[in-house]
Amino acid sequence: MNPSIQKISPNLWFNNEAEEAARHYVSIFNDSKITRVTHHGSEQNEHHPVEEGTVMTVEFQLEGQQFVALNGGPQFHFTEAISFIVHCESQEEIDYYWEKLGEGGDEKAQVCGWLKDKFGVSWQVVPANLSTMITDPDRAKAEKVMKALLQTKTKIDLRALEEAYKG
Repeated sequence: MNPSIQKISPNLWFNNEAEEAARHYVSIFNDSKITRVTHHGSEQNEHHPVEEGTVMTVEFQLEGQQFVALNGGPQFHFTEAISFIVHCESQEEIDYYWEKLGEGGDEKAQVCGWLKDKFGVSWQVVPANLSTMITDPDRAKAEKVMKALLQTKTKIDLRALEEAYKG
């Protein structure tokens, strides 16, 4: 295998917004870039007729994680069954990603730190220490954090979780 190829890469199926989505995500995350764009040739697909020269795939990186975005047609749609977790070190970082990823998205799909962006992709914007807090060996502390988390209606309030953790 080519050493520059990541062993596992998420492939995101879009109708025809792959390039727009990749550019949007790259504009939000640091250390991010579009690495390759491929275009349809003269081949035709009976399930998804495409015009020669239109974008087929966009390869991009977000914070070093490689992704592929495919313009595959309208057959498939994103669901909350798959989401991307953004681990944040501060409330400011949570606020930033929540605003940028949620802009134009489905406000009804915002709960407990989860949101759906304008392309239908689900994201979890969470504190980096959330896993540590909810798996603490002191079950009382962990349960208080989980209770506070489950009461969150939209974006996570890091201070509320940390207060619940400290008791």
